[in-house]
Amino acid sequence: MESHIGQIGVFFNPRSVAVVGASRNVSKAGHVIFKNFVENRTRGVFKGDLYPINPNEDQILSYKCYPSLTRVIDPIDTVVIVIPAESIPKVMKEAAAKKVKAAVIISAGFGEVGNTAIEQEVKDIAKNAGIRLLGPNCLGVYDSRSGVDMLFLPETKVLQSGDEVVATPRPIPGNLAVVSQSGAFGVAALDYLTGREMGISKFVSFGNKADVSEPEVLSYLKEDDETKVILLYAEGIASGREFLRVAKEVTERKPIIALKAGRTSSGARAAASHTGALSGTDSIYESAFAQAGIIRARDMDDFFHIGKAFSAQPPASGDGIAILTDAGGPGVMAADECELRGISIRKLSNETIQKFEKLKEQQRIPKFATNLNPVDLTGSASSEMFELAAKILLDDSEVHALIVIGLHHVPGLTEDFVDRIASVVHQYKKPVVACDIGETEMAMYVRSRFDKQGIPSYSSPEDAARSIVALVKYGLYLMKEGCYVEYLASMKGRNEPTTR
Repeated sequence: MESHIGQIGVFFNPRSVAVVGASRNVSKAGHVIFKNFVENRTRGVFKGDLYPINPNEDQILSYKCYPSLTRVIDPIDTVVIVIPAESIPKVMKEAAAKKVKAAVIISAGFGEVGNTAIEQEVKDIAKNAGIRLLGPNCLGVYDSRSGVDMLFLPETKVLQSGDEVVATPRPIPGNLAVVSQSGAFGVAALDYLTGREMGISKFVSFGNKADVSEPEVLSYLKEDDETKVILLYAEGIASGREFLRVAKEVTERKPIIALKAGRTSSGARAAASHTGALSGTDSIYESAFAQAGIIRARDMDDFFHIGKAFSAQPPASGDGIAILTDAGGPGVMAADECELRGISIRKLSNETIQKFEKLKEQQRIPKFATNLNPVDLTGSASSEMFELAAKILLDDSEVHALIVIGLHHVPGLTEDFVDRIASVVHQYKKPVVACDIGETEMAMYVRSRFDKQGIPSYSSPEDAARSIVALVKYGLYLMKEGCYVEYLASMKGRNEPTTR
């Protein structure tokens, strides 16, 4: 019998796909989904065969249309179903007769609205036939490299003015995998990541989780060379023990950043009405996630910011964080946030302090610069000062991670300061994040330059601090489990930045 890794792989790399409910009506979900596959096949991205299924059409987008799955002569790996719920059991029986390997039910109208009987019927048909089932009530799968795109939300829309705008963008290829119980949140995540020019490997929407759920997808992503970081949005996890067992195996190889919704009684009630999920007691999730090495995000910004850090930087080998800044206030803010997150900012070693004192004597940094940690180069900072200071800090064996806060407003800071810092950072295997505060063109340019150099950048000291703390805590977890060295070895070839 095929392993569950192979079974799940059919969702991402099918040799053939049939879309039941494909339509010529551009406003229908079946049209959008089939068009996604056609366009990706035309571009040479999707390599599989395509079959539109609709008894009322002869042809869709120049493809011969079939009245049912059983009328297709060739084998079908994966079926995407987007028709009313009451018609789906019949289609599933046809899929069973056709020996389909995987089915994705996009349609809603099942357990989430109390229609548990039909959901159970569909589930039983799939189980008896050996068909792996994703959904129902989901968005399905998007794979940035194989061309699988089951999102029924069109990529562009036409405004009343006649202008065409991007509505549901597809992110560039990268190393982040997004796994979401909520389709709506998942598609918003794709929009966010595209806007921040952050790439993804794969996207999975579970919906009601009638069959395939988190443990199997996590196991698959653990072995996926295109995935370095897993972003998990969950409202409720039913198979708790299995999930924790698998998650612990995964986090020894790849970080899982989890955003668990339904933390309050109100949120839990909303989750139940949304996907039929039973959310559970939040304190239990908090403890369980910590035991499994899962990094828990507190909110949506935290979710993406931490994911960005892990996509480009290694975990720290200790808890020594240094802060390098040209602005005292933001340095204090970063120090506060680190300590609030459980990591104190310690005074630098005497040896490192003496190195800074020597630079003062040589008039290479200001005499009034502070060097206890944070290291504040003050408003007199220059690009060379940042370069020199970054090297001193990263040379210190007691410094395991670095936050660079370079506010571009300082007159002596020239455009090359990002490149100078990057040239130093790339000589070490220590995590570094950057911050430049502001929303002007210059601030966004500086952050973009850092991102392109593989140094995650943020618009607030707190965001930078939270991200570096996550890298520190995950590194400490790996060291406690005795797999830090193995983790770094497994990341070779997957360390490319996930931003443009």
